[in-house]
Amino acid sequence: MLEHTHAIAAARASHTDPSARAGAWGAPPPDPFGALRLDTAADAPLWRQLYEQLDALLSSGRVREGVSLPPERELAETLGVSRSTVKRCYDQLRHDQRLAGRGRAGSVVRTPPRRVHATAGRLQDFADELRERGKAATSMLLHLEVVRDARIASTFRRPPGAQFLHVARLRCGDGVPMLRELAWYDLALAPQMAGWDGHGSAHERLARLCALEMGSAEQTMEAVLSSQLDAAAFGLARPQPCLLVKRLTRAASGMPVEYVESTFRGDAYVCRLELRP
Repeated sequence: MLEHTHAIAAARASHTDPSARAGAWGAPPPDPFGALRLDTAADAPLWRQLYEQLDALLSSGRVREGVSLPPERELAETLGVSRSTVKRCYDQLRHDQRLAGRGRAGSVVRTPPRRVHATAGRLQDFADELRERGKAATSMLLHLEVVRDARIASTFRRPPGAQFLHVARLRCGDGVPMLRELAWYDLALAPQMAGWDGHGSAHERLARLCALEMGSAEQTMEAVLSSQLDAAAFGLARPQPCLLVKRLTRAASGMPVEYVESTFRGDAYVCRLELRP
């Protein structure tokens, strides 16, 4: 079995040879990086072997957020592999949101947001969903106005000139942006919503001021790429996979009262379905 041992030799030499201290990374390589090894006889491609080892270092906390990984060319020379091998590994780490771009000394490690695991089938506010999982729920108001929108009116089965309160919010869990929420409320059925400032729970306001209890909802989910507005709200450098959830909620009387389009970050939200025979 052939095995690359360049990294181990470099790590040992750095403790005794002054010239090695200025080795591939310009400073004594951290022990985690010095332990990297690739096996040319293994079934897994070299880039995948490197990815799994770096992923383990990041997940264990041995390489912390803000630390720069070695530059692609220098790590490739140290391991005795092509630069394309290291580049493919780093690209996968960036795709997985483990790296936050490129720093002066290499690619900088970032901590991905902890995912929220939600169970589909329950009608509840996003803030309540987060609190059940021990997370602090906050919202940032992005836009609020009374509108006439033919597309939304059709969704509510209302005349084209019907008025709706439109509210756009950024919903966060433990300070991390989780979703961009666009909501519309039928002012003919719930005129008191016109005075809402966009903060707090819409469902609580509907129940308390409009005497409307939530009944049932129809919901669809689809995979999408983040739009420019989504990327700006989430702080993404480039489009990322997201989950678009559309929900039409009816009051207990059966009349549609709320329509919501929520774009969830794909790296921060997991939807779980319970299926029964």
